[in-house]
Amino acid sequence: MPIDLNSDVGEGFGAYTLGDDAALIPLVTSANIACGFHAGDPQVMTRTVRLALEHGVAIGAHPGFPDRVGFGRRALDATPDEIAGDVLYQIGALFAIARAAGGTLAHVKPHGALYHLAATRTPIARALARAIAQFDPALILVGPPGSAMADAAREFGLRFAREGFADRAYHRDGTLRSRREPGAVFDNPRRAAEQALRIARDQSVLTPEGETIPMPVETLCVHGDTPATVAILRAVRGILQENGIPVAAMRAQRAA
Repeated sequence: MPIDLNSDVGEGFGAYTLGDDAALIPLVTSANIACGFHAGDPQVMTRTVRLALEHGVAIGAHPGFPDRVGFGRRALDATPDEIAGDVLYQIGALFAIARAAGGTLAHVKPHGALYHLAATRTPIARALARAIAQFDPALILVGPPGSAMADAAREFGLRFAREGFADRAYHRDGTLRSRREPGAVFDNPRRAAEQALRIARDQSVLTPEGETIPMPVETLCVHGDTPATVAILRAVRGILQENGIPVAAMRAQRAA
């Protein structure tokens, strides 16, 4: 069974760059492109969209809280309606840039604090799903398996893609270990590749305590903002290929 391989990209802005998108994008099948709130700007978004189209990579919106200083990893005190409006705004911005370049959107994956809040808080998950469905119900919502996002996607008639992380440590309850804790982010390509293989092949993951927990997913993420990202992606693609696991992009299914 094929698995999608995604990464968060386009997360620089102005004179500032983050990650090597030119080297990274050819190694993934889906690109989650920052939409200007936590990172990104019109020029960065345009360059990133063009890179994705050049390499046949599916384009997804990566909306976050309006928090450049905290890189969208701080939870803001926003109402569900405010969140829905912000998400709609960001999807619309990326859609316009993608359309102008001859592309379209396939999916939406919330970023940082918005991702984690929507995974556990039903009102936020519903606001997110509502905004996506209002814009285009064919878009795929990406989030953790068994989360509030999965329930909200069903409620609003969205296809949901369950996501696992090749480069992050998990707690026994299936949540990600906080970045503030040691060992939360893997910088060893072999370790990340081994975790990617276990998730893709066995639909499970090994916690740092040695406990195996279920992790049924359709897409695997490798973060684009770590120094070892390109090496990790090469290792992940290599180990999947060696084990006969094809990678294929998530594609929105729209009526003809």
